Amino acid sequence: MDIIIAVKAILMGVVEGLTEFLPISSTGHLILAGSLLNFTDEKAKVFEIVIQAGAILAVCWEYRKRIVSIFSGITHDRKAQKFVLNVFVAFLPLALLGLIFGSAIKAALFSPVPVALAFIIGGIIILWVERHHKKHPPAVRFESVDDMSIVDALKVGLAQAAALIPGTSRSGATIIGAMAFGLPRRVATEFSFFLAIPTLMLATVYSLIKERDILTLADLPMFTLGSISAFISAFMCVRWLLRYISTHDFTVFAWYRIVFGLVVLASSHYGWVVWVH
Repeated sequence: MDIIIAVKAILMGVVEGLTEFLPISSTGHLILAGSLLNFTDEKAKVFEIVIQAGAILAVCWEYRKRIVSIFSGITHDRKAQKFVLNVFVAFLPLALLGLIFGSAIKAALFSPVPVALAFIIGGIIILWVERHHKKHPPAVRFESVDDMSIVDALKVGLAQAAALIPGTSRSGATIIGAMAFGLPRRVATEFSFFLAIPTLMLATVYSLIKERDILTLADLPMFTLGSISAFISAFMCVRWLLRYISTHDFTVFAWYRIVFGLVVLASSHYGWVVWVH
């Protein structure tokens, strides 16, 4: 494997891992990073999706005891059955809308300027939700993801569907959407982690099957490097985020989104960077 390709794969993996579970859009950052690294062909687009599996494995490892408990109790434990049902219900809106509108959205919006606009709008929404939470703290209905109802799960799933727009952020849509619907911050964050497992794993499998004709065994080292670097960086990020939300809100991420989006728009308008994807 060419050393330049290896470096690009590692860098893209780090970007994926650091941004997948923060409310700042991994897809948006990968589009922009790929543009800067001139890593934008059809194979690179498949790579961006597949390395999500590395990030998801980091969540699986962090919650390995919980996941094993759920699978071992799926046939007899009502709590495990309810949890799996909630994740499935929350997964459906994005899956169905993605199958219907995914190709059209990809063709129209997977470019730096729409991504930058989504960054800014998403940042403004986060600021609004956080400000509303401070002025009108929601009544605490439960303390654990196990206490969520199917209606709660469906609401979070509908919020996640907004992530079909690149730059919105899947984690941002689910976490902030859940908070807007009255879920506690930690519950919203943990449910976002669990919801990412089927969402991103199935997206990875679907992409590999759909684009199998353009992939070869020679691509395996590149995909492996990207997935490993995504796993390592995502694992560190998940651990950090769980500590961070115990004493902080998401305002800093909102301002980051807004500033970053404005920089991308300015650089595109004035030709400082030639963004392509």
